[in-house]
Amino acid sequence: MDILARPWNGLIIAALHAHGELRFSEIGGLIDIADRMLSERLKELETRGLLERVVDGGPPVRVSYRLTEIGQGFGEAHKGLSKWGRELVP
Repeated sequence: MDILARPWNGLIIAALHAHGELRFSEIGGLIDIADRMLSERLKELETRGLLERVVDGGPPVRVSYRLTEIGQGFGEAHKGLSKWGRELVP
């Protein structure tokens, strides 16, 4: 709950769960988050083992992010929370 309680973390994890591997700008575009905040949150989620940073050596060098197996586990929780949310707000 500590991870999901932090602003933006749930949305970042949900975006990666729904879309698979995404680049930094794609994540930012999906959830409309400032670059600095997105960078901080991605580092935090990587440190906690929920996502991994994938570097494609290029050229040009491209960086993308994907959920780890632990992060994939969020899928079931997300489905439950989404269902609950839809019931609260018709």
